[in-house]
Amino acid sequence: MTLIKSISGIRGTIGGQTGDTLNPLDIVKFTTAYATFISGNPGKPGSSGKIVVGRDGRISGLMVRNVVVGTLMGMGYDVIDIGYATTPTTELAVRMAQADGGIIITASHNPRQWNALKLLNSEGEFLTAADGAEVLRIAEAEDFHYAEVDQLGTCTIDDTYNRRHIDSVLQLKLVDVEAIRKRKFRVCADTINSVGGIILPEFFQALGLDYEILNGECTGDFAHNPEPLEKNLHGIMDRMKSGNFDLGIVVDPDVDRLAFICEDGTMFGEEYTLVSVADYVLSSPPELGGVPGGRGGLNAGLATVSNLSSTRALRDVTEKHGGQYTAAAVGEVNVTTKMKEVGAVIGGEGNGGVIYPESHYGRDALVGIALFLSSLAQKGCTVSELRKTFPDYQIAKNRIDLTPGTDVDAILVKVKQMFANDNSATVNDIDGVKIDFPDRWVHLRKSNTEPIIRVYSEAQTMEQADELGKRLMQVVYDM
Repeated sequence: MTLIKSISGIRGTIGGQTGDTLNPLDIVKFTTAYATFISGNPGKPGSSGKIVVGRDGRISGLMVRNVVVGTLMGMGYDVIDIGYATTPTTELAVRMAQADGGIIITASHNPRQWNALKLLNSEGEFLTAADGAEVLRIAEAEDFHYAEVDQLGTCTIDDTYNRRHIDSVLQLKLVDVEAIRKRKFRVCADTINSVGGIILPEFFQALGLDYEILNGECTGDFAHNPEPLEKNLHGIMDRMKSGNFDLGIVVDPDVDRLAFICEDGTMFGEEYTLVSVADYVLSSPPELGGVPGGRGGLNAGLATVSNLSSTRALRDVTEKHGGQYTAAAVGEVNVTTKMKEVGAVIGGEGNGGVIYPESHYGRDALVGIALFLSSLAQKGCTVSELRKTFPDYQIAKNRIDLTPGTDVDAILVKVKQMFANDNSATVNDIDGVKIDFPDRWVHLRKSNTEPIIRVYSEAQTMEQADELGKRLMQVVYDM
């Protein structure tokens, strides 16, 4: 069974039986449930009657789009179809169009046979866990009411939002377009044959970059595993070793995750995308759009947030600038909720997701690229030199594939009990189980997006991190 319903949306493989996969009947069911929820909870005074729909380049995208749009029209909603669009573009389009909500058709980093419906509220943000649960309840109840013929919705095609997204990024105070243009950066980008191949060339031109795009055709036939991890990126890493580029840029299919590659072809580190951008934001003075106490001054109210599976380096950088770091449960909506709670100036996830509230509360690779290039341009250093300025941790990312008989709750309880009497360990169970030691940590949790348990561990060396992760994985295998 590959239909997954979680805080991250509704996703599954295409084809197969209803109830087991993401097929037309289930797409209609969940889209109808979402529209029913939105019509009863517009989230703002005065419903506009509009919902934005965008999609990445997946092969199944047109089929899913047609079902989604037709269903929304059948519910009486006017659809603004923005076509091929990144997740952050769609999020911004909801706000710009003053729509009641939005649906992003993408399975993010999942392989080509997957697709998904990611659901947005009227602020262009992911539904909360409670709201998502209500949508699922409505879907299961199937108490639907469709519009009469004279109340059917319309569909408007609007392809202007890519440019509007780009313009909004260029207008951010900390995006130093002039400094970026003066550096005359040459970049190489891998856009995985999805929507990054459409928006990034236009974005690079606006920033005055000289660029080369790898896998730039928006066909949905992904050139390699779409998750932007080192093991999947040997093509662009080898291209960078030519010495002709200042920076390598990798995005996932919906362009909300971002990884950098150094000028010598080595990984900057996906975990350090957020760390580097946060350091730039935290060190910038208020007159340039930064924060009070920037450039090293103390500010006890300064806050950053990342999820439990992210590197400690963000905590270290935040404390260096006199701020307060807070960890959230995994999942973008959990991070943004915590960011609002503590008033964070920047946050995100260690998977290369940068959330900058000055723009919007969503992971945005364009924002991350622009802030990173601004930092690099102002410092006048190379990418590898910049990487050396941050605390150096290594994260091992392992996984355990689930079977129908796997008792995830029992696994987590056993792991928690193992360390209950260990005075050197701190146990956090707000999302799976995280065991924090003075010099390392390990985090086990059930994925929101795949039928797996993720086992992330961090230490001073990759060997230490991997050993810790695999030690806990063995506990699972022995059950």
